[in-house]
Amino acid sequence: MAMLEVKNLSISFGGLKAVDDFSVTIEKGQLYGLIGPNGAGKTTIFNLLTGVYRPDTGTILLDGRNITGKKTIEINQEGIARTFQNIRLFKELSVLDNVKAGLHNHYKYSTIEGIFRLPRFYKVEKQMDERALELLKVFDLDKEADYKASNLPYGKQRKLEIARALATEPKLLLLDEPAAGMNPNETAELMETIRFVRDNFDMTVLLIEHDMKLVSGICEQLTVLNFGQVLTHGETTEVLNDKRVITAYLGE
Repeated sequence: MAMLEVKNLSISFGGLKAVDDFSVTIEKGQLYGLIGPNGAGKTTIFNLLTGVYRPDTGTILLDGRNITGKKTIEINQEGIARTFQNIRLFKELSVLDNVKAGLHNHYKYSTIEGIFRLPRFYKVEKQMDERALELLKVFDLDKEADYKASNLPYGKQRKLEIARALATEPKLLLLDEPAAGMNPNETAELMETIRFVRDNFDMTVLLIEHDMKLVSGICEQLTVLNFGQVLTHGETTEVLNDKRVITAYLGE
């Protein structure tokens, strides 16, 4: 069974079709890329997959379950987490507390226990601290656990956003241009991190990216969008050598 199966997804804004009859199948454990020129509809698809937008037509199946039209929080609970092209952290909170924010779906105590600081509150908080630190170690951020998120360098803020997404324990991780703004060394390190996440967290990854070195280095298959429609899809090497892709995406 595919981890993600999208069938004939479409949405229009003001009469303009932003995504037109989009379909994709992503198998469990794949590193899959979604590429295309600016305005092709890539982020709109992410917004459809995560409940930010409701599709006009089409079906979204996650691990065989129909999640079409569900609310964002429900989709996250079903097993999809994402990062954003423009980093969205709780910048006034600590690095540790940013990751803990993603853990609240799985670690709970009652309002009364929280207000009166009953024993269960401290027990759950300790468990969350330990789990959050484990995730931060994956990204070599554990030494900055007490820093304000806004004080991290840009590349580490990117990593923190991924760590927070993983804290929700997703089946499918959506990365929206994770290498944006990174230097070549940071991008190379990010590639290794994404591979590590896939291999060690039993994760399926779908990413939007403009960095062709990253795309060719980690994506096993690609779908190319142009004007909201699928231009082509297939194995990464074949897709990147397709003249239609070179024309539409690379502008040559």
